[in-house]
Amino acid sequence: MPAPEDDLALLERAARDAGQIALRYWRKHPRAWDKADDAGPVTEADLAVNDALHDLLMGARPEYGWLSEESEADPSRLDAGHCFIIDPIDGTRAFIDGQDHFAHSLAVAKGDRIVAAAVYLPVRDLCYSAFADGPALMNGQAIAPSKADIDGARVLTYRAATDATHWRGGVTPPFQRDFRPSLAWRLCLAGQGRFDAALSLRAVWEWDIAAGSLIAERAGASVTDRRGARMRFNSPRAMIDGLIVAGPHLHEQLLGALAP
Repeated sequence: MPAPEDDLALLERAARDAGQIALRYWRKHPRAWDKADDAGPVTEADLAVNDALHDLLMGARPEYGWLSEESEADPSRLDAGHCFIIDPIDGTRAFIDGQDHFAHSLAVAKGDRIVAAAVYLPVRDLCYSAFADGPALMNGQAIAPSKADIDGARVLTYRAATDATHWRGGVTPPFQRDFRPSLAWRLCLAGQGRFDAALSLRAVWEWDIAAGSLIAERAGASVTDRRGARMRFNSPRAMIDGLIVAGPHLHEQLLGALAP
């Protein structure tokens, strides 16, 4: 089997190829429609990127499983020793709106652990990457989380997560809420220390966070689900019970402040 660093080199190349495809459609009014079951929007660019990534990645690693937001579920992935976990365009609404905050999120799971990851923002030419036991990098430079305290921390999350009912004693901690459309990028920004934490109290799809979770973890952040448990990937449901990503001290504070 290829080493994690070899898988990472493949993911980085694939992510940059994906960026070139996405930019052919960006701000050019791509066809877009809503998926069934209120699963959100999709565009012709999402599908074009997904097809190209599938051809490249599965062509290079035909023995790996495949899990992607834009592919039909394939239960054979559960029996594969390794599995690609892919979000072709993370932040599709931002992409449709012509914003530059969308990303390509690519990861490899070995068993239930992520061992290689790349998150690429093509408009900004930002590439975050990590492999198991290696450093977390942004365009080749090492990144690390902040050492912030919860008081005044800059937390990337959605508005409803600040509702007092989610917090112990009905009191929302005094952090500052910010937001970015791409969930994968939010995890990277927390790992980079550009923001202090990323938080979701809702279940999240594996393809949204697989790559970012390893990048933040290898940067030195604590990365868990909303209950403080280790994340396990390539699961039958392909979902994680929320997330808390922050430097160890802030992670402990956020976890302790949440309502049981």
